[in-house]
Amino acid sequence: MNDAIHVTRRLDMDVFDQARLGPLTLRNRIIKAATFEGMTKGALVSDDLIAFHRAHAAGGVAMTTVAYCAVAPEGRTERDQIWMRPDALPGLRRLTDAVHAEGAAASAQIGHAGPVANGKSNRLPALAPSASFSPQAMAVTRRAGVADIERITAAHATAAKLAVEAGFDAVEIHLGHNYFASSFLSPKVNKRRDGYGGSLANRAKVALGAARAVRDAVGDRIAILAKLNMDDGVPGGFWLDESLQVAQWLERDGSVDALELTAGSSLLNPMYLFRGEAPLREFAATFKQPMRLGIKLVGDKFIRAYPYREAYLLDSARQFRAALKLPLVLLGGISQRATMDLAMAEGFEFVAMARALLREPDLINRMRKDPGTRSLCIHCNKCMPTIFTGTHCVLA
Repeated sequence: MNDAIHVTRRLDMDVFDQARLGPLTLRNRIIKAATFEGMTKGALVSDDLIAFHRAHAAGGVAMTTVAYCAVAPEGRTERDQIWMRPDALPGLRRLTDAVHAEGAAASAQIGHAGPVANGKSNRLPALAPSASFSPQAMAVTRRAGVADIERITAAHATAAKLAVEAGFDAVEIHLGHNYFASSFLSPKVNKRRDGYGGSLANRAKVALGAARAVRDAVGDRIAILAKLNMDDGVPGGFWLDESLQVAQWLERDGSVDALELTAGSSLLNPMYLFRGEAPLREFAATFKQPMRLGIKLVGDKFIRAYPYREAYLLDSARQFRAALKLPLVLLGGISQRATMDLAMAEGFEFVAMARALLREPDLINRMRKDPGTRSLCIHCNKCMPTIFTGTHCVLA
């Protein structure tokens, strides 16, 4: 049955065709992936943030993803990130209006950073499945209690309803990178012995509960995606076999309209997702002491370099495509038209792009006119440290 489904997809799908995503009709199958923009001083939308997403919408993507919209104040990776509350709505509405005016859809990435949150910056304790040391805050994270888990689950529902009110067409639930839900999934990070630890069924409760809460809150008013780790990229972490099972549970539950497949741990191995150069000098320059010295001395143990190649997550993602009927978004190393065509031929309904679009927001329009157009991004990853200054790298 799955083979027949995949044959139909191979024959029918073109990356520039219109596409259905839950209740949405998108103008093509290309999504601007979530990249924290560093343009939200005071945890509110700025004119620069609106201009950033307007440029991507005008540049031809079907949908641009606003990152990162925390569901609770302690769930931010730093204090100036947006968290979903009534005060943020006027700015978010201006942003979605600007994106819609360019013919694109807008998605809000919602989630809770958990152990990746900077408790010192937020002036609130970071929460994790188990107490552990946080290099971001140079402090110990607090073990989340059952009441914390229930509150954060409910906060996902509230954030999704606020996203609807702000005019978003979709939400993307963050279940990756060892943020809160992902940290519970990871046997390396989650050492609990209660009903949220041990077995995969227990460790998956937070992720499945957040997705169900969002679906129950918004129904089919907007599209619901989830960003799910295929693996954490660390020994003893969340791995493909368990991730496939969680994906099948999400599909069975009907809580999401699509999965965006990702990898790596912002907590333990961030470059495993990005591949390419590891810009240690640039990262160090954005931090104050003693973090700057620490990055210079031992940064290569944490910010590791991995060779870049196009579609570097495809081999893992193929296993999800074979096991699921749920629409899938292929992420990772997509910067050429030929790679998009390969994704469509492999049965993926959408592709997500980040660094290539940071370099050239109008790349999609130019690719549509000339399929031979090649991205100028060289995967130096120097755009990554610039989130701390609010100026994404445009000169690779």
